[in-house]
Amino acid sequence: MAPGTVTPQVTGGDQDLNLTASAIEHKLGDKPSLGLNGSAPPKTPLAELDASKLTYNLTTNPRPVPDEATANTGTETVCTDHMITATWSAKTGWAAPELKPYGNLSLAPTASVLHYATECFEGLKAYRGFDGKLRLFRPDCNAQRMLMSTTRISLPAFPPKELEKLLLALMAVDGPRWLPKDRKGSFLYIRPTVIGTSAQLGVQAPHEAMLYIIVSFMPKMDSPAGGMKLHTSPEDTVRAWVGGFGYAKVGANYGPSLLATQEARKRGFGQILWLYGPEGYCTEAGASNFFVVWKTKEGKTQLVTAPLDDRLILDGVTRRSLLGLAKERLSDELEVVERRYTIDEVLQAEKEGRLVESFAAGTAVSCTQSYGLVRYHTKMLMFSLAVLHLPRLCYPPPWPRRYDPHGQR
Repeated sequence: MAPGTVTPQVTGGDQDLNLTASAIEHKLGDKPSLGLNGSAPPKTPLAELDASKLTYNLTTNPRPVPDEATANTGTETVCTDHMITATWSAKTGWAAPELKPYGNLSLAPTASVLHYATECFEGLKAYRGFDGKLRLFRPDCNAQRMLMSTTRISLPAFPPKELEKLLLALMAVDGPRWLPKDRKGSFLYIRPTVIGTSAQLGVQAPHEAMLYIIVSFMPKMDSPAGGMKLHTSPEDTVRAWVGGFGYAKVGANYGPSLLATQEARKRGFGQILWLYGPEGYCTEAGASNFFVVWKTKEGKTQLVTAPLDDRLILDGVTRRSLLGLAKERLSDELEVVERRYTIDEVLQAEKEGRLVESFAAGTAVSCTQSYGLVRYHTKMLMFSLAVLHLPRLCYPPPWPRRYDPHGQR
């Protein structure tokens, strides 16, 4: 059954997620044209993305490496000397990737990405360890998630391991100079992106695409003194919905959220706490996964966060790491719970003195300090900023020395 013909089944107000998953997993593509006697003509297999075919065109004019403070003060993102690109065609598959000097892309004004948001991206960090080594933080997770995003947005598939190899290749060239050994504990931000480049207007899956990978500086997003202030999302605004694409890292998840975020900042709040449905389920804080620490009425300490089942939130790599660490090292201290929970539950816990703290986690923010204030309608939630002994992925060090080495590359 083609995805367009799937009729949603609703039970108790929720869309049948099995149908949604089936539609997403269905491989979109043109039906083969029929040859003689109605048989499909033989096809030449499409070329897969292959990191072993990477060609190198190194810059002859390397730029000076700025210090971190200078690099993050301007209005433009400062990138390293090189980038990697690879083009894809529905007729031939992936071309050989190229490592070349960083520069602008050339796109037709009718390119699919400019009109129909056919793009997805990833974000991960490369760290200069305290032992002097360069490491990428769990790039395998990002590569797998990017494949899921390309599938959701009808962009070409690729072997995740090959993308991982390209990430390592780019860092092997630019990492040693742009993240020198005297910057231990510092990081660079890596942004792989896939865009639809077909120069044809019309709502259809792109028949041409491009993968590109860039590396940049990014400021450390430390929490403000007293914790971040959150404003719950407006009742007429929703960030993601069941059956949508909130779980995929596509640009269409972010642009529409900016209006509410700007309004919250005008009112003195740092970010939006996105709620879902009439029940007011807590989902994400800005573009980060959101967590609450509370005590149950029976006195048990719980670390609670929204589940992945309904595909409303991103399967964050930092989220996954935090939950894994908490289960591994803090099982005697607290229970890790992934479930739907409402803002009213948070209000009730605060009213009864059971609310301990909250925080957000993501690649950009790592793991923030506790949020100090949340506004919901006319109600204000005050957090005590008590410190639970969570193995946080945040500054200051030495978390890079403590984290399980099996998750590092």
